[in-house]
Amino acid sequence: MSIIVAYKYAANPQDTTVDASGVVDWSRAKAAISEYDPVAVQVGRTLADSLGTDVVGISVGGKAVASSMAKKGALSRGMDRALVVADDATATWNATTVASALAGLVGKIEGANIVLTGDSSIDESAKMVSTLIAGFLGWPCFQEVIAVEAAGNGWTLTQSAAGGTRTITVDGPVVVAVATDAAAVKVPGMKDILAAGKKPLDEVAVAEVSPVEVSLEVTGRAKPVAKARRNETFTGDDAAAQLVAALRNAGAL
Repeated sequence: MSIIVAYKYAANPQDTTVDASGVVDWSRAKAAISEYDPVAVQVGRTLADSLGTDVVGISVGGKAVASSMAKKGALSRGMDRALVVADDATATWNATTVASALAGLVGKIEGANIVLTGDSSIDESAKMVSTLIAGFLGWPCFQEVIAVEAAGNGWTLTQSAAGGTRTITVDGPVVVAVATDAAAVKVPGMKDILAAGKKPLDEVAVAEVSPVEVSLEVTGRAKPVAKARRNETFTGDDAAAQLVAALRNAGAL
C-alpha cells in the first residue's frame, strides 16, 4: 500500500499581470510545485513512515511537469517516486478532465486506498479537484483535514470544523484535502534536491488514463460591482457606542 499525493506544477500568480478587462496574463509566471501541496506531501510522508510504506506523487500537466527541475522540486519534498501525465495538450483541460486523469493514475498504483491533496492550487484555487478525483474513483472525500491516521482497513481523520475539530473514521479508501496548517513544511536542502534527481518519475500517456472530455466555454467577464460606502462619522463621548449600534444595524455584529 502506497500513500498517494496529488500535486500540481503550477504558475505563480505573483508573476502575472491583469489588464483592464480583467484578463490575467500568465506568460511571465514561473512554475513550481503549488504552494499548498508541500503540506499534503509532509502529511503523507509522516503517515507513510508510520506504516512503513512509500509516498507516490501523481500529477497532470504540460511537458514541463516531467522536466528535471519539476521532478527535483516535487520529489525533494519527501515523495519517493512519481507518476505523471506530461502532455502540452493538458493546457486546455478543465478541472474535471484533469481530475479524471489523476483518478486514472491512481488506478495504476497497486493497493491504492488513500489520496492526499493540498487545500487548493495556487493558480486557480478552486478547491474542487479533490472532490472530483473522489467522484471518479467512487471514494468519499473530506476537506480541511489536519491529521490522518491508519485505522484497521480504513482511516481516522481529524477535520477542522466551526468552533473546533471533529474526528471521522472511514472504512476503506478515501480522498483527503489537507488543510494549510496541517503540518510544518520542511524546506528541501541541497542534499534533498540531489537525491530527488535519482528518484524514479514515470510518464503515462494520455490515452492510458482515459480522461473524460468536458466542454467549458467562457461566455463573458465582468468585474464585481463596487459597493458605495456609507462614509458615516461618529463624534462625541458616545462615538464608540454609536459605531457599535450602526454595525449591529448593518448586520456586521
